[in-house]
Amino acid sequence: METPLTPLDFARRTRKLYGDRLGVVDGDLRMTYEQLFARCDQWSSALQALGVGKGDRVAYIAPNTHEQLESFYAVPQIGAVLVPINYRLTADDFVYITSHSGAKVLCVHPEYLDAVDGVRDQLRGVDHFVSLGSAGGRKGWTEYESALEAARPGFTRPEIDESDLLTINYTSGTTAKPKGVMITHRNAWANIVGTLVHFHITVGDRYLWTLPMFHANGWTFVWIISAAGGTHICLPKVEPARVFDLVRREEVGWLCAAPTVLIALANAPADVRGDVPKGVHVITAGAAPAAATIERLEGELGWEVTQVYGLTETAPFITICEPRPEHRNLGTTELGVIKARTGVELITSGELRVVDERGKDVPADGATLGEIIARGNVIMKGYYNDPEATKKVMGDGWFHTGDAAVIHPDGYVEIRDRIKDVIISGGENISSLEVEGVLLRHQAVQEAAIVGLPHEKWGEAPFAYVVLKPGASATEAELIAFTRDRLAHFKAPHGVTFVPELPKTATGKIQKFVLRKGAAAVSRQ
Repeated sequence: METPLTPLDFARRTRKLYGDRLGVVDGDLRMTYEQLFARCDQWSSALQALGVGKGDRVAYIAPNTHEQLESFYAVPQIGAVLVPINYRLTADDFVYITSHSGAKVLCVHPEYLDAVDGVRDQLRGVDHFVSLGSAGGRKGWTEYESALEAARPGFTRPEIDESDLLTINYTSGTTAKPKGVMITHRNAWANIVGTLVHFHITVGDRYLWTLPMFHANGWTFVWIISAAGGTHICLPKVEPARVFDLVRREEVGWLCAAPTVLIALANAPADVRGDVPKGVHVITAGAAPAAATIERLEGELGWEVTQVYGLTETAPFITICEPRPEHRNLGTTELGVIKARTGVELITSGELRVVDERGKDVPADGATLGEIIARGNVIMKGYYNDPEATKKVMGDGWFHTGDAAVIHPDGYVEIRDRIKDVIISGGENISSLEVEGVLLRHQAVQEAAIVGLPHEKWGEAPFAYVVLKPGASATEAELIAFTRDRLAHFKAPHGVTFVPELPKTATGKIQKFVLRKGAAAVSRQ
């Protein structure tokens, strides 16, 4: 009587129960769930006509549009494997990921047709190129809508096992070539159910796509919102004014965003914000948010922020900063500190530990640093065509995250840094996130990054890169004094460099290796 655990079953249920409900809003386009899934069926038929079979890879380069959303149903329901590519990458990256994944079909939003056309001679493994919109008369492109209209009704639905690949999601590749994370139907199903247990999203709720769908399958919200019978509000480009406008007009109740997006929203001027509806639920991950950012969103906007944590390799969530009854009595500042923690295991994510270099659990003292490791149903099948890298992170039966954290007495995990970013100064461990959190409390600071740079006396020492708010001013001495007043003096930055922007990945993570590489070695007594 067992049936495979797959996100596709949520689509079946939603189509039956909520087929006439509004499923998707994309600009002026509005579609019911029946219309959405009918289009998915047509595209499945079209893909099969193009020769796509079970196990074949279909890659997409697209922002948050309804065509991209449709891919998360149309491709897997014929047993094929979806490869959502970060559209902010370079043309060379497009070549590497498309070729490495072995994609037979490449579907591209019109904004990126020029980039792909410039490297088409290097994409010899691709049999078909599909434009997700008008191809403008370009040769060699099949237009998506035309293919949908021409497709025969119905498609052949193969047997799908829960251990079959659902997607291959490529890591950001900040220091090496991107790795293809193999996510199974079971992996995604476990994350979807766990998320719905902890977040009470329900029929009629409206979700704004401020998170890229390509990023770990939109944290599986491409399936979560449909499973709940909510409405997807597509947003191809995130701009604070547009976000606030859609929150008002579309009565948005939920959104996900990396901390960099939250900082932009929290610091948006009053004329950009307008009249902000209260009660929006914000789920944040991708990097640890600063307590000051959470305080501003909750205190000034009246939104509710919850941090989750995970990686592409964990499908992606393994912890949630779950609220407890005793938290209700905390003041805004104290609550912000709690909410900036990484949290506790999701009900379905499996087991999480923080261990030292010998693999022993660190004490729950809120101070002893260790690495987060995990095992459970959300952990990836492995890296595609990379057994060596797979063995390196999973060889002992646990997935090693590379994240350094502490465990508090109440069981809440708190990430202090990527292990490679922990600064060891004069034998003392310094968390760059802790120092950044203090700098973000300064009224002039919009963004901050702390990196360890060589130091003649201490080996290495913390240095700050700071983006100031528009029209604000601050001096190096002022910011150093500000942190020294609030932290142990050895944690304060030894220098501050003011920059117009910080280098980031497409998912909002600060690229600290770029800052370290570009900085001259500084020696100070």
